[in-house]
Amino acid sequence: MRILILGDVHGNLEALQAVLRHAEGQEGFEAMWCLGDTVGYGPDPGPCLDLFAQYAPLNVAGNHDYGAVGMADLAAFNDNAAFACRWTAAQLSEAHKAYLKSLPPTLVHQGFTMAHGSLRDPIWEYLVTREAASATFQLLQTRRCLVSHSHVPFLCQETARGPDFGLLREGVSQEMPAQRLILNPGSVGQPRDGDPRASYLLLNDATQSITLHRVAYDIPATQKKMAMAGLPEALIRRLALGN
Repeated sequence: MRILILGDVHGNLEALQAVLRHAEGQEGFEAMWCLGDTVGYGPDPGPCLDLFAQYAPLNVAGNHDYGAVGMADLAAFNDNAAFACRWTAAQLSEAHKAYLKSLPPTLVHQGFTMAHGSLRDPIWEYLVTREAASATFQLLQTRRCLVSHSHVPFLCQETARGPDFGLLREGVSQEMPAQRLILNPGSVGQPRDGDPRASYLLLNDATQSITLHRVAYDIPATQKKMAMAGLPEALIRRLALGN
């Protein structure tokens, strides 16, 4: 089975559509796993959720998902993020809100544990340090863990010396090592690693291999929608910068 793994779509329909088209062109996929923050920041929260529904993905809750439906305190967000959460909430149907409220903080499926942030704090923690990775490995009951939230793709192995962070090579199929792993597919809708292209992973569970893909999309179209919606200028600018 080929599985599309993605996270942090953030209401960016152009980026999501580009990823789905690209993944279909990579021999397709049979399942989709999402790591939270389908909404927030971007101009198309409802259409992104509607498109998701066509694929019936496994999905966990992110801080922006919960923030948009009153399940996370907006005081914990910076001003721009809180503004975007309030704007997003006003765009959602009751069905959209019910879906976001139903999302669990973590999921375990086919030997993978999924969370938005970390296993220590599934909604909020940025897993970007060796200490945070160690805490997640201590709680991990499966061989593989999937997270997003930082918007930066990586592979982190558990070694005798402690967690070892490494880069994923774009377009190169990599067999997953035997050690326990934490994987981050990066962000579809708002990358923050200096590359503005949408980011996602394809998993081939038959060969136990993963491939990182980056996909260009129509950033000006998304920015124009954001400007028309009155979303913060800083959120609009950052899409072209990948930060």
